[in-house]
Amino acid sequence: MKQLLYRIVAVIAALTLLSGLGQLLMPGLVLRLIGAEATPTSLHLFSIVGMFMALFGGMVLHALVSARHHRIVLLWAALQKLGAFAAVTLGVANDLFSPLAMAVAFFDLASGLLLIAYLLMIRHEPERNVQLL
Repeated sequence: MKQLLYRIVAVIAALTLLSGLGQLLMPGLVLRLIGAEATPTSLHLFSIVGMFMALFGGMVLHALVSARHHRIVLLWAALQKLGAFAAVTLGVANDLFSPLAMAVAFFDLASGLLLIAYLLMIRHEPERNVQLL
């Protein structure tokens, strides 16, 4: 079970990295997909959010393949995902994003919960060496 959860967390991290890069490089496309207005300000801010998504995804991948668990990295990544769920949900509730954006919100919620589950699973383990997938 732990190895499966490890792989799921790795996939979440990779998807976060890739989607963050997509948002960084193509914020207008992503804004259109979620039904948001694309202004110069929103494009710039969405690009910044994408940069941080990419950094968090890369950070989690790096933590997963290192010799240590880096539990603190997993905790903060989980909090980022839960915060993203709240922010996108609020955006939909305030008609800033279309209801389609809730798919993104629920992915973030599930990702945050899975990160917490993995963190709880490894909380008492000593340092280890692992290889990704």
